[in-house]
Amino acid sequence: MATQTRTVVFTDLVDYTAKTARSDRESLRRLIERHEVWTRKVCEPLGGRLAKGLGDAFVTVFPSATDALRAAIQMVEGGLANTDFHMRASLSTGDVQELDGDIFGEAVTLASALCDRTPGQQIWFTESTRRCANLAEVPWEPVGSMKFKGIPEEVPCFRAPTPSTCVLPDALAVAIKNGKLVRINRDQPSPSLSSSAHVLFEGYPLGSTALMQRLAALPVLDPSAVWCCSYTQTPGERFEWQAKGYGLVVGTTASVGRALALEAVTHRTDPGHDTVILDVGGIPLIDLVLAGVALPVVPLGGVVSGYRYDLLADGRWLNESRESVLRVEVSKQGVHAMGVSDAIVVNGKRVGVGSRHLVSPNDQFTVPRGVVRFLKPDSQKYCGLFVGDSSVKLGIGLGDRAELGRSPNHPGIALPERASQNNLKWVDSGRAERTRDAGFTLDRALVGRRQTAVEIGVDGAITVTPLHSRLSTYICQGGALTKIDTASQVVADDLIVLGTNVIALRSQLPA
Repeated sequence: MATQTRTVVFTDLVDYTAKTARSDRESLRRLIERHEVWTRKVCEPLGGRLAKGLGDAFVTVFPSATDALRAAIQMVEGGLANTDFHMRASLSTGDVQELDGDIFGEAVTLASALCDRTPGQQIWFTESTRRCANLAEVPWEPVGSMKFKGIPEEVPCFRAPTPSTCVLPDALAVAIKNGKLVRINRDQPSPSLSSSAHVLFEGYPLGSTALMQRLAALPVLDPSAVWCCSYTQTPGERFEWQAKGYGLVVGTTASVGRALALEAVTHRTDPGHDTVILDVGGIPLIDLVLAGVALPVVPLGGVVSGYRYDLLADGRWLNESRESVLRVEVSKQGVHAMGVSDAIVVNGKRVGVGSRHLVSPNDQFTVPRGVVRFLKPDSQKYCGLFVGDSSVKLGIGLGDRAELGRSPNHPGIALPERASQNNLKWVDSGRAERTRDAGFTLDRALVGRRQTAVEIGVDGAITVTPLHSRLSTYICQGGALTKIDTASQVVADDLIVLGTNVIALRSQLPA
């Protein structure tokens, strides 16, 4: 007998037997009738056909797996208005055989068996439905593989959250319990993070440029401690995000917010406090802050005669950017600053766009983020440091250790790997040409993948330890720049210089 590929949807009422134990037959009839009317109202416009009723359950058949999921979400989300009954739904897709108005097949069997395991107000479905659905149109997340009677192998199963529901991953629930969750939305500045923090991005489309830029501005964290909430996304966006080890919280902004607040209230230690605060745990003593650019003396290696850097409004320095507010040029003639924005003030005087200013020790530049100072350390390797804190920072406390470099172990701060050569002015020589063709940049030449570690001992002492055998680590204290070859102690407000990067140690303790 001919079969057709269909998606089967089971819906029933949660705790039906217990809640109707004392109901009369007429009340039961009206309840089942309301369930049927609601099922038809939602499913038929989406191509569903009501196949049969089984007490408080109804079985609907759809030609489209996507439309079946959309209908199930709508049915469970709406529920039976003005009753205390919640609905649940389960789906499976496969060959379905119709005989005398009834339906048969493995998809029917699986959908029925899965419905018995589906919690109230949720929609669960099998792998066959996931493979047939347009996953850009419906939310979904895995719930694990399950064994069903009569099915020889375990069946991967999934959940489709409704717009008002969100099931938090266990790792986030633990982070909330321990007070280590940091929520970041588009309207917030980048916060200080402890090395054990979990970060949840909210309000960012998965895979968006804004999300990736915000992520790049954070210190290096364990990828499993980075999360983004999203209700629907394309499979490509989802798999690309998760392939990097990042986590996904499936839910709308509102449903995720409610789930987080409920979890926080559950673990709140002060029952008389009504404010829910989700913040990092522990007590960071020091912020490691990406705090400026260090300017090596030229000519450099006999191949670079000069270079430039652009300052962005958020305090980061790039090789070049159309969004820069200040440009710095280094040559044998000294360090010059050029205003790219009319918002730049030097030593109290506004710098016109395009004008050049010969930088002197202790010059102060007022930029959109704050004040950037020019320091001239006693050094034959560097002609100066521009120091002004950016949004990239990592908090560390007693017993914590963080790495610095282009690709450090977590926790740590990833120093920018500025790959463009457009900021370099080359010496006119064959050696310079060969060096340029080999991909030379200041960052690749002067910054290692794992260059330096910063650690706070149990006694509160801060130690900086070089990790790279060839690339130098410098400490700037009181105007003196000193190369260190072994573990050295530092204090708050000292500066670490790694290649072209300045990292500041900012105290988190109250003054």
